[in-house]
Amino acid sequence: MPEIVELLTETFGHDCVLTHEEASMRVASNWRQNENLDCLALLRPGTTEDVSKMLQICNAYNQPVVPHGGLTNVVGGVVTKPNEIALSLERMNAVEEINVLNKTVTVQAGVVLQTLQKMVAEKGFLFPLDLGAKGSCMIGGNIASNAGGLQALRYGVMRNLVLGMEVVLADGTIISSMNKMLKNNAGYDLKQLFIGSEGTLGIITKAILKIEDKPESKHTAFIAVDCFEKANQLLQFSKKYLKNNLTSFELLWQDYYSLMTSPPSIYAPPLPQNYPFYILMEMLGQDAEKDQALFEELLEKSFEDGLIADAVIARSQQELNWLWGIRENVEFIFSVHHPVFLFDVSLAIADMNEYIEKIKSALQKVWADVLFYAFGHMGDGNLHLYVSCGNADINIRHHVEEIVYKPLQQIGGSITGEHGIGLEKKRWLHLSRTAEEIQLMKTLKNALDPKGILNPGKLL
Repeated sequence: MPEIVELLTETFGHDCVLTHEEASMRVASNWRQNENLDCLALLRPGTTEDVSKMLQICNAYNQPVVPHGGLTNVVGGVVTKPNEIALSLERMNAVEEINVLNKTVTVQAGVVLQTLQKMVAEKGFLFPLDLGAKGSCMIGGNIASNAGGLQALRYGVMRNLVLGMEVVLADGTIISSMNKMLKNNAGYDLKQLFIGSEGTLGIITKAILKIEDKPESKHTAFIAVDCFEKANQLLQFSKKYLKNNLTSFELLWQDYYSLMTSPPSIYAPPLPQNYPFYILMEMLGQDAEKDQALFEELLEKSFEDGLIADAVIARSQQELNWLWGIRENVEFIFSVHHPVFLFDVSLAIADMNEYIEKIKSALQKVWADVLFYAFGHMGDGNLHLYVSCGNADINIRHHVEEIVYKPLQQIGGSITGEHGIGLEKKRWLHLSRTAEEIQLMKTLKNALDPKGILNPGKLL
């Protein structure tokens, strides 16, 4: 057993330190279920003080450490090498306080998102971050990746939901900035350094998050439109008509909708499959009767104005699950196609359709039988793309990435909207950040982690 693993085991005990052999019984990530975790050891701290002492030891030994949350990262952000130590926040999973007056919740980093949602709902509140991996992803990872999700149009991304944070730096220093106030202008807002830093600057151990009043009504419709321009017009009209109650506005291109509503998919099509675009729109409100009338009025006016070609409203929980299942069951793509490259890009709404048509055409010129699916959060400019061209060769992947990413530089888009950079996208970071920005990122990394032990090789 390596000396550092022996020292960590002596200091924290066998329950907190799993050996290489013990750790190898676990999967590498939720996206790599066929691969086992391969690391020097797996640390499982129970407190912030444990994290601090563990990092002190690792820093003294120049030992690389890879932070682990729910392992739902899709860009290689939790990939761990045999010579690296994994540090999981799974045991730090307490919801410490739900403050009714302040509308805040204090959580440890290992709390699973869905668990938090349920706990605050029982108190009459909503934690609005919502994404497909909510049953596995952890709050620390959500913060480290600045997660977005299905309700960002109304509530913003994770960055907008964090008030305070506790972080442990590479040398074990505990930075406690557990602020509960909406406004605090006392110097640098240090928590912002760590939101979206992907575990490269510090390990998040605790956070204070904003919560909202639990909605009393939910109204959802699946809509077909004849063209992208009408989808955008409907979005702008819905923002004005529903105001802040418009919560989700998801756009599906025809190919994705057809795939998700055809056998062997379990979902039947709620609308005919011959429309070019489909929209899943949802509003949350506090007055069920008034909200229903407003929602149906919006749809009627949109029909009259020719914005909507067809629509269906969810009238039960079963129908609601059906409509959202079509949008969210993305794992289905991997069951019918292999290999599949997935992308997460962000761009101005006005550029979306032209961008999709451009890259689809470019892909088809190289691979005539390429399969291409597009959908995403139209309301906040974030799209998800899935490409299958029948080959997983690294050079093929690079060519696909080049086709998808390079046009974004010309239109001021981003190579990632919510998934982060990790290992997979760092070679393309220069397309979304200037040389000066990247150099400043490196300066911050060197200042906070001079030995480079935290999640080495990721992001930068």
